Amino acid sequence: MTQPITTQEMQSRVVRFGDYTEDKAIPLMFIDSMLPGHHRLNFAVIGDTASENPDYEVMMKQPHDFQIGMFKAMPGNGPAWHKHDYIELFLPLEGTWNFKWSNDPEQGAEGEIILEKWDLISLPAGVWRSFENISDKPAWCFAVLEQHKVFEGKDPYWPPSVIRKAKEYGFASDENGKMIKPANFEQLNAEMLKKMFNA
Repeated sequence: MTQPITTQEMQSRVVRFGDYTEDKAIPLMFIDSMLPGHHRLNFAVIGDTASENPDYEVMMKQPHDFQIGMFKAMPGNGPAWHKHDYIELFLPLEGTWNFKWSNDPEQGAEGEIILEKWDLISLPAGVWRSFENISDKPAWCFAVLEQHKVFEGKDPYWPPSVIRKAKEYGFASDENGKMIKPANFEQLNAEMLKKMFNA
């Protein structure tokens, strides 16, 4: 039998686009986030999504058997090559996106697919992927992830080239996938947030 639900409870299960505010944005969620070509704002909507930075707030508190994230990328930007132990599904809400995959990202892409607004792609676990907003304007994308625990192991996995480049900016992650931040992290985070939020 279904339990009665109050209006207050139902309202707590709503996230409005206006809720994607500066205080909920995570500009440095991953060790690649400072690298040129990989700038984006991330939002943890349902569940822990994927993150190396533990300093974020999940927007919808109720537990679910899936995780949802939203992100906004500048033109020519998106995540560097990486992979996960779980499926990721992406649905662009704006713009045009180029999704690439490879068995060895150090050798480059083995395939790519262009997605337009409201197209959808499901990326299998264990496959190296990168993607970018190839539009001439900032664009939003919606992501659904299989439920998984955070900070219990490396997630995401990065190829050696990304790890080396991130270290040049003072970023790394420990054996549990948690970000090791540079001393000037707060300054970098504030600058990136200011640069990107109103773009």
